[in-house]
Amino acid sequence: MAAYYEIRHTVGFEDTNIAGNVYYVNYLRWQGRCREMFLKEMAPEVIAELRGDLKLFTLKVDCEFFAEITAFDELSVRMRLEELTQTQIQFTFDYVKLMDGLENLVARGRQRIACMRGPNNDTVPTRVPAALRAALEPFTMIPETVGRRVDSGARESR
Repeated sequence: MAAYYEIRHTVGFEDTNIAGNVYYVNYLRWQGRCREMFLKEMAPEVIAELRGDLKLFTLKVDCEFFAEITAFDELSVRMRLEELTQTQIQFTFDYVKLMDGLENLVARGRQRIACMRGPNNDTVPTRVPAALRAALEPFTMIPETVGRRVDSGARESR
């Protein structure tokens, strides 16, 4: 897999429900936060466009849960680019609990967004900005077979 963009989060009581585990909606909040910090750090030119007429519409969000986390757990939210079309982007998010040098995948999510332009009552799809495409390139998911040794001893390439 390619590199990922990461934010770290220490789970607080405000993130949990009455049972003491993280309330599910927070995982979606953390996806949005990770995406925002990525734009701030890796594609600041896109922030300027968002202040103009560019809009990033979230079309679909999901999250699958594998294990619970609770207050004071250390969490890494890792974002990768899964798909990039002319006007849409799909991200994956791995939620990894960090403890004593070990990593445990506790959830995995996806988010699909569309790039749009125009006034609120007349938005139309637009191409993903070049600056955003360039910023996303290092975080592209690649098939697990890339770079693996094959029977002939040759290495596969993209």
